[in-house]
Amino acid sequence: MRFARSLFLATALAGTVLAVAPAHAAPVQPKVVSVMETGGVLQPGEYLWAPEGVPPGKLAIVVDLRRERLYVYRGGVEIGRTLIIYGADHKPTPTGSFPILEKDRDHVSNLYNAPMPYMLRLTWGGVAIHGSGEDVDSRYATHGCIGVPDEFAALLYAQARKGDTVLVTRDWMPEVYGTQGVQVAVAG
Repeated sequence: MRFARSLFLATALAGTVLAVAPAHAAPVQPKVVSVMETGGVLQPGEYLWAPEGVPPGKLAIVVDLRRERLYVYRGGVEIGRTLIIYGADHKPTPTGSFPILEKDRDHVSNLYNAPMPYMLRLTWGGVAIHGSGEDVDSRYATHGCIGVPDEFAALLYAQARKGDTVLVTRDWMPEVYGTQGVQVAVAG
C-alpha cells in the first residue's frame, strides 16, 4: 500500500454491496463491492492507494465535487482515494459520465500554457483529470479540470485506460462515505 505523508492508512477493506443504477438511468453508476476504511480524514496532498491483492478488473473512477474527493475502483473494489480541486464557479466542472478519451503523460494546456502532468482527457472541450502539484486543497480551483496530487496522478495514469469510465457527480454514496469532507454553511 502506498500513501502520502505517512499520516493515513487504509486499515481494512469493508464489504459494502450497493445496487447498480438501472440501464435506462443516466449517468450509470459503477458497481461497488468494497471500500477502504480509513483512520482519519485526508489532508491536502494526501491520498490512499492500495491495489495490492485486488484482482484485475475494469477500472472505474468517481469524482465527488461536493466532498472534493476522487475514488478509484477496480472490479468494484476501491483501490484509491484523494482530495481534488475542481472548476471555479465561473468555469465549473461538468457532471455526468465520461470515457477517458486520451492520455498524455506530459501534456501542456494550449489555452493556459500550464503543465497538466498525467492528463486523462474527459472532453474535447478541455476537461481532464491531471496532476496539480502536491498541495491540492480547497484554496485553489481549476478552469473545469479535476486536479489531483502529482504522485496520485502518476499512479492513476498507470492504471487507467482509454475508454475507462469517469463519473463526475455530487454526494457520491453518502450512506458509505457520510459527510466526510462536506463543507456545511453556518448561518450567523
